[in-house]
Amino acid sequence: MRDAAPQTIYLKDYTPFGFDVLEVHLIFDLAPNATRITSRIRFTAKPDAENRDFFLHGEQLKLIRAKIDGEEITPTLTETGLTCEVPEGDFTFEAEVEIDPANNTALEGLYMSNGMYCTQCEAEGFRKITYYPDRPDVMSTFTVRVNGDLPVLLSNGNPVDQGEGFAEWHDPWPKPAYLFALVAGDLVAHSDHFTTISGREVDLNLYVRPGDEGKCAFGMEALKKSMKWDEDVYGREYDLDVFNIVAVDDFNMGAMENKGLNVFNSSAVLASPETATDGNFERIEAIIAHEYFHNWTGNRITCRDWFQLCLKEGLTVFRDAQFTSDVRSAPVKRIGDVIDLRARQFPEDNGPLAHPVRPESFQEINNFYTATVYEKGAEVIGMLKRLVGDQAYAEALDLYFARHDGQACTIEDWLKVFEDVTDRDLSQFKLWYSQAGTPRVKVEEGWSDGTYSLTLSQNIPDTPGQLGKQPMHIPVAVGLLGPNGDEVRETQTLELTEARQSFSFDGLAAKPTASILREFSAPVILEHDVSRDEQAFLLAHDTDPFNRWSAARDLATQTLLAMITENAAPHADYLDGVLSVLRDDDLDPAYRALMLWLPTQSELAGMLADRGVTPDPMAIWTAGETLRQAMAQHAQDLLPRLHSQMKVDATYRPDAEQSGKRSLGSGVLFLTTRLDGGTLAKREYAKADNMTLQLAALNALLRAGQGQEELAGFYSQWQADRLVIDKWFGLQVSLADPDQTCIVAQKLTEHPDFHWKTPNRFRSVLGPLAMNHAGFHHADGKSYELLADWLMRLDPVNPQTTARMCSAFQTWKRYDADRQALIRVQLERIAATPDLSRDTTEMISRILDA
Repeated sequence: MRDAAPQTIYLKDYTPFGFDVLEVHLIFDLAPNATRITSRIRFTAKPDAENRDFFLHGEQLKLIRAKIDGEEITPTLTETGLTCEVPEGDFTFEAEVEIDPANNTALEGLYMSNGMYCTQCEAEGFRKITYYPDRPDVMSTFTVRVNGDLPVLLSNGNPVDQGEGFAEWHDPWPKPAYLFALVAGDLVAHSDHFTTISGREVDLNLYVRPGDEGKCAFGMEALKKSMKWDEDVYGREYDLDVFNIVAVDDFNMGAMENKGLNVFNSSAVLASPETATDGNFERIEAIIAHEYFHNWTGNRITCRDWFQLCLKEGLTVFRDAQFTSDVRSAPVKRIGDVIDLRARQFPEDNGPLAHPVRPESFQEINNFYTATVYEKGAEVIGMLKRLVGDQAYAEALDLYFARHDGQACTIEDWLKVFEDVTDRDLSQFKLWYSQAGTPRVKVEEGWSDGTYSLTLSQNIPDTPGQLGKQPMHIPVAVGLLGPNGDEVRETQTLELTEARQSFSFDGLAAKPTASILREFSAPVILEHDVSRDEQAFLLAHDTDPFNRWSAARDLATQTLLAMITENAAPHADYLDGVLSVLRDDDLDPAYRALMLWLPTQSELAGMLADRGVTPDPMAIWTAGETLRQAMAQHAQDLLPRLHSQMKVDATYRPDAEQSGKRSLGSGVLFLTTRLDGGTLAKREYAKADNMTLQLAALNALLRAGQGQEELAGFYSQWQADRLVIDKWFGLQVSLADPDQTCIVAQKLTEHPDFHWKTPNRFRSVLGPLAMNHAGFHHADGKSYELLADWLMRLDPVNPQTTARMCSAFQTWKRYDADRQALIRVQLERIAATPDLSRDTTEMISRILDA
């Protein structure tokens, strides 16, 4: 049976559940096709409840029997749950159900991954395990017994009993059902311990399949580092006797913060120098931190309803960004976050999938695990911290934890602690949670008799369902530079609260150059008419690392747009500016490496569309290739020295220092390969002793149209390692020439190792197809058709992954009429698929309605 027809759920309709859950006891008798779950749940009616209807969610369950206070009952069953009459006051509801984990390909609820039992219950997966009020505002303690013949039997909380064929767990902290977890399998533990700030010993285990033991050490160290950081910075101590992480191959997301038992996509936790890149290591470190930090911001304090998802996710993304900034490079982390925000969230905010950080409605909550909720949600936390200051932020967080521990909360609860600490009215700031769209801030400058003025005006564009928006509270960080590059005014935060507002700076000897939106102080688009000379000046002198990088990015953008629309040659001032940064040995190598990154083709397409110019994907691709060639030629005298300087002779470490050197060295290798035809890259590939260098050399060769021998050798070397082969698949599609992209992707989907029901492998081919801008938007439309074919094939198997990948089509209205027509055919073909899932139906409908 497929999902029921989509039904829209509204925030305004929220009503509390009419009963409290006092305790939950679960018994699992594991069997691949017939797992039995016996639940015993103590309920008590809320005396002031508006609604006393007793409804328990349940989907795809076979009910064996049900009881209330020991007496057999015959409840009313529907596709979505169970109802029955219940006594007044306290009562115990019992149910025995049967499910089929082995055939649960949606990877939601209890399913099997290569012989391992695993759960994923966020957002609404617990209802596929047993009958329960599956909503985040229903919290209870859980005691779980797992019966099975597998060596490792895990659940949430602390172990309380175990023996031959069983294990029992108790979680003393009340939690919603979405945080429930169970894992059972033939697993090996990489174990360690952590001593908390109060002196408690916590056992730590990272469970993996046999053969993966050598990829656990970094993940364990990242966990301990995260635990220590959360104590030092937020005063949050871990609260159980054990913390377990399990690596799972078949997983729709990156990881899940289940209380005391985090389940991770294996790609987000397993790493060794031979099989993982520096980027993989940094991602693993950040995801482990993110899921651990959820222990307080998500678990101990959770969200009242799924409309409040940003309450836990935005805050925790902000916390993991702070962590990475502290343990690595703060400027590099900030720049990387903004690159990601502009590439993923800005298009979402400017298209048919636009929604507020706190949505007002949804049909399928799985579709709102988005960049807007996560990344923009984190930006909102950052703005709030900037506005109230570090000390007030710390005091507000302490109050938040003290006031709301053990509760399911709302954005109103969150903002109230800041209002109580600071005596500030945050009602206008709250608009960041309710208004969709990326604000555009226009800048006008004035200069007269030693006074410099800035006039800022804001406009929030219309988005689906939202017109005529109110002015936002936007913190704009500004610094002023004198003619010689000295800072004549240190960074200060201007609070833009009106549609148009002016600010003055007196007592200046000469007209300054303004450095605006330092550290990217707000997620806005800055409309500032800056000359190329001013941009070059900021690139040379700006004391804010983010804005110095941003000046280079703006110069690159202007250069590329002129090349695309005017057939101009690459601008010398941009090439000179980048060269000067590369020569500056006092700068962090990782920061210099970022200067070599150009705006993405999709970003450029969006900028052209904003200017009323229909993007030509091939012209955009050609301009990028031409500019990279010019960069290589302009820096050719520097490249050999720089490449030599970036060599790391010490034992491999994935830390900031070594990673930065390898990043810049790889960037130099890409440029060099454009000049020497791959000679250096071939040598580097042959002697590479870690995945970062091996993959960088292979990448450089493929970009230059070389490397087929190395590509075949790479497969032969790593075909037994599933995570490395994901890289092999993805690299070929992402680097294919536009005319070959669809052909390459099609061929790879026919490869015997293309296990399309595994999310990581599916995404390794179809994800890069959608991201290869010129190849995906090839004029023949074949890439559109290929992606649509696979989405329709995947939807009955895994609706979540299907729906998320539909976003590849979200910007379709940017392009010319022919491409729009080609895409519309595929969207309508998907929409017409019989029994299309709720997840995919909602996404396709919203995209079609653009």
